[in-house]
Amino acid sequence: MATTDEERDIIRQILDLTERNTTQQLDGVMANPVTNYTDPARFEREVAVLFRQFPLVIAHASDLASAGDFITHDETGVPMLVTRTGEGSVKAYLNVCRHRGARVEGEACGNSRRFTCPYHAWNYDLDGTLVGMPQPFGFESIDRSAHSLVELPAFERFGLIWVVPSRQDRDIDLAGWVAPLEEHLDGLDLGDHVIFRRWSLEKQMSWRFVVEAFQECYHFCSAHRDTACSNYLDNQSLFLHHGPHVRHAVPLPQAIELRDQPEEQWDFRGNFMTQNYVFPANFVQVMTDHVYVHTVLPTGPGTSIFQCMMLIPETPATEKAERYWQKNYDVIRTVFDEDFAIGEGIQQGLGTGANDHFVFGTYECGLHHGQRAIDDALAGRISL
Repeated sequence: MATTDEERDIIRQILDLTERNTTQQLDGVMANPVTNYTDPARFEREVAVLFRQFPLVIAHASDLASAGDFITHDETGVPMLVTRTGEGSVKAYLNVCRHRGARVEGEACGNSRRFTCPYHAWNYDLDGTLVGMPQPFGFESIDRSAHSLVELPAFERFGLIWVVPSRQDRDIDLAGWVAPLEEHLDGLDLGDHVIFRRWSLEKQMSWRFVVEAFQECYHFCSAHRDTACSNYLDNQSLFLHHGPHVRHAVPLPQAIELRDQPEEQWDFRGNFMTQNYVFPANFVQVMTDHVYVHTVLPTGPGTSIFQCMMLIPETPATEKAERYWQKNYDVIRTVFDEDFAIGEGIQQGLGTGANDHFVFGTYECGLHHGQRAIDDALAGRISL
């Protein structure tokens, strides 16, 4: 993957910061009210806006490799059925029959040319069209075209499947939405990657705390003293604010050696981890040779689901390759679990009254950007 102009600029800034023994900082500290995490009305608003009106990553393109392949997804609180049509496009529907509201598809995944409701056997094709029903003479007066499955905006982009979990009355421009990160994400060729591991965790913590664990690296050498700390420069990273998205470049220790190399020889990916935050709760975390894709979903004011895919360039062909990727998986699971244990501890302390606000330091830039984006979206200043 060739180093881009943006990445060369990142390297220049990191080398400057390390030479001056400092890190990127914003103008001031942010006091973030604890009520932003505890207010039930605000939480309901977050769900209604952030998790119904913006795109979420729910799958990899390989999950819908062939026409008729489908998955169902319920973790957003919206029952969804996502499939690949005969023409090759990806479509998503509410997994709700238009007759009496039963789930049309009960399996988690599979391949089918039609989706048949188990209640009265109304059935729909891959385009969501109502194509059959038993004893149709009892429904001769209805307009079948008005009883197709309810379609949701669905997209295949960067090798990932994105869905907006609510019916929309306007076209959604996903390409424009992710344009600030397009050069970087498109260059990853994630569609040609394979899923090495996929996991989903139910956590006793606000979705906000899960997201925030990926929005700063100040905690690396305290929370991850025996794991991630030694792998990266201590709290020296760069945040590129592509509002409301953020590209967070975290340098490996050897990145400072780039100072002695000609710029045209600089290898960005081999010297950085990049955490790409795609608002409101998607991350594409790029390691030197593989990628993690996370989506965080709220299930209650103090509970959430963390979903992750570990993507690698190709299926392991040898036992040695299998062991290598398994070791990477084991390490990242340990690091994530360290974050989650702290987050669940924060959740337990929310109701004590110990804090009326949390403090975001000047170099915890991702937290500042993330909170402001949430506030802007809830106020209607950010929309698709």
